Amino acid sequence: MPNHVNALTLAHRFLRENIKEGSFCIDATAGRGGDTLLLAELVGETGHVLAFDIQQEAVESTRTRLGQAGLAHRAEVLQESHHRMKHYVEPESVDGIVFNFGFLPGGDHGIFTTPATSSPALEQGMELLKVGGVM
Repeated sequence: MPNHVNALTLAHRFLRENIKEGSFCIDATAGRGGDTLLLAELVGETGHVLAFDIQQEAVESTRTRLGQAGLAHRAEVLQESHHRMKHYVEPESVDGIVFNFGFLPGGDHGIFTTPATSSPALEQGMELLKVGGVM
């Protein structure tokens, strides 16, 4: 079976190399919960993940996925815009932040990330990262 390499597999490989047990991470665009789940696995029992999404459907989907994997206790999923991350997290406290811009897979394509919220979220992310943190 050939290895299929795309942007997602490269991003997940990068996360596996940089996120360790005990890390505190943010999934700025929870979506269906794929990145949130990976982060919850990587941070281990002593770490934590905070996930954001503006769509209730995405929040519910992510919570369900975490619950099915037995990892709901490692993550908090908020129905909130990623441009409000700084209201939940102290500066220089985050080990890793993930963004996956666009539409909710299988969701309402009339709702999607835009520069109006994503640009401020990226700027905040830089302030929230610890020295050596990754985004």
